[in-house]
Amino acid sequence: MIYYFSGTGNSEYAAKRIGQLITDEVGSLFEKIKSRDFSKIHSERAWVIVVPTYAWRIPRLVEEWLERTPFAGSKEIYFVMTCGGSIGNAGSYLKKLCAQKNLIYRGCAQIVMPENYIALFTTPERQEALKIIGKAQSAIDRAALLIQSGESFPEPSCSVGDKLNSGLVNRLFYPVFVHAKKFYATDACISCGKCVRVCPLENIRLKNARPVWGDNCTHCMACISRCPKEAIEYGTHSRGLPRYVCMK
Repeated sequence: MIYYFSGTGNSEYAAKRIGQLITDEVGSLFEKIKSRDFSKIHSERAWVIVVPTYAWRIPRLVEEWLERTPFAGSKEIYFVMTCGGSIGNAGSYLKKLCAQKNLIYRGCAQIVMPENYIALFTTPERQEALKIIGKAQSAIDRAALLIQSGESFPEPSCSVGDKLNSGLVNRLFYPVFVHAKKFYATDACISCGKCVRVCPLENIRLKNARPVWGDNCTHCMACISRCPKEAIEYGTHSRGLPRYVCMK
């Protein structure tokens, strides 16, 4: 069974491609996380969790879901992480999580996809994004082949910088950067409510026909990236940048 969490589509694309290649069921974690559904799940085949990289580790909202959800059937679990550059030392934290849940950790695969973190970085134009996705397909296919054959993912090398990024930097990242204070809607807003619907933490509501953000944000970038009118900005940084949603 393959589960994915995806704000702008990168991890969804990787999960569905793996699902097609190994002929396995693919499900989204969006509604489970949004509704706080931690009920038991079952699969006789190995679990595959496909997620984006948030500050060189899996998103905390996915980590919480994994910690609280009972897994029945197979004890083997693979992780696939999409990223703009590197997943750092994410694997060591996943290994500890699996040990706590009595799951057999089969490794973590890194898939470089187009950058979508428009709050801090530069998002690519369409043609550049398509090239990056094209290059990523071979890495996705290799991961699928290993899953299908029952082999573990190769253990990646880990530098001091990787350990620092996934450790200290990750711990500082959330309280310092992950908040919704800088999100706002411009006059281009048409009050369609899509930003409300795509928020996995129900952190957005419409007030006087405009979106208002609360304090429970995970920086998935779904609201700003999926707005049909590009009416949402993040401070001044996002102005003029392409809104990236995986076109595959």
